[in-house]
Amino acid sequence: MKSYKPESLVAVSRYQYYFPMLGQQIRTDVYTRMAELIEEEKEYCDKGNYKHMAQILTSIAMYEVLQKHGKSEPEAYQIVSEEMWKFLDPTSMQKMAKKSFFLPLMKKIVPFGFKKGSGYGWRYTWHKDDPKDRFHFECNECIYAKILGKRGLLKLGAMCCHADIINYGSLPYTDFKRTKTLCQGGDCCDFDFVRHDTDAGDGWERTKSV
Repeated sequence: MKSYKPESLVAVSRYQYYFPMLGQQIRTDVYTRMAELIEEEKEYCDKGNYKHMAQILTSIAMYEVLQKHGKSEPEAYQIVSEEMWKFLDPTSMQKMAKKSFFLPLMKKIVPFGFKKGSGYGWRYTWHKDDPKDRFHFECNECIYAKILGKRGLLKLGAMCCHADIINYGSLPYTDFKRTKTLCQGGDCCDFDFVRHDTDAGDGWERTKSV
């Protein structure tokens, strides 16, 4: 199993480029806090959850440590959220979405990828009877909501939810529709991708998702 060490988790997190820019004492304190968090959340520290835990634990530690080093809560949140979002690059997904096979491919690789990349604490509902121009599913249990919710840090979960908007919110010919997430008070995260006819071009209204 991959190593659940603070240094290893930071190295695969979305903060991997920003983290070295922090001062030495801040980095040390983040690692120390992450070691505590790993022990506190060890039930979720399995192989499947590795990349998720890298985001969750690094986000919590940076958010808390930055405040201990003089940042206000809004300042700490702004830094953590903006640096996470800055790491994302939706261009490859946007290029793929131009292809006619995009949605059929999503129907195959997303359930497989989630099964491989989700460990203890997740539950999904898949819909295999979708028409060819639609792919939708629900996330019924999520470790972001479980870990961050009990710590009163669901705003960090909502921050991670917004990463989906960045990745999927501007796909060519494809509308990403999501009305609720567990980290934003919903009873599930409802993912819905709807493909529009390429002949329609931009002649359709994109959904404003959460």
